[in-house]
Amino acid sequence: MIEVVFAEDQSIVRCGIIGLLALTPDIRVVAEAADGAEALDLLRKRQPDVALLDIRMAKLSGIEVLRELSRAGQAPPTVFLTTFDEDLLFLQAVQAGARAFLLKDVSLERLASTIREVAAGATILQPALTERVLRVVRKRGTQFESLENPEPLTPRERDVLRFIAAGFSNREIGAALKMSEGSVKNHTSSILSKLGARDRTRAVLRAIERGYI
Repeated sequence: MIEVVFAEDQSIVRCGIIGLLALTPDIRVVAEAADGAEALDLLRKRQPDVALLDIRMAKLSGIEVLRELSRAGQAPPTVFLTTFDEDLLFLQAVQAGARAFLLKDVSLERLASTIREVAAGATILQPALTERVLRVVRKRGTQFESLENPEPLTPRERDVLRFIAAGFSNREIGAALKMSEGSVKNHTSSILSKLGARDRTRAVLRAIERGYI
């Protein structure tokens, strides 16, 4: 069973989504919060498989909650829900460490599928990442720490990075580029090191900023 902590400041929306997720055989909301401060406290205590957070909440926003948890090394895989389809919010969510970003009019099937994938370790921001954030990153920069002058990537590393940006898994990248999954992992580690990025999402954002992809 995938355990979810859900934070949403509109009670009708919160109850509706909890009720819908109760219809799934493998996902349960084990705790709910009505504002960001309550969400932060619950997430520190419960450590769920997935956090489902509204972006705009009273006291603390969903992004602020995730930032606080990340600083303490306690951040669970996080899905953001919002009614605001804004590029800057999307970028801020990614920078905070979001694994997925969905509008509240998402279908139950899509929401459940996203929770399952995120719980399994996936990041599913693409292709929205390159479509919506490209212009924002190039205009504003990534606004997180990384190497000022990263070492150039090899042609093969750029190939791998393009597949990472498109949301492919290591196995899928290996199949596409005719290399072992271990080789893909090695290339990915090299890409992160060269870009001074701590995860794949930040590496993609940094690469967009530098014009690599």
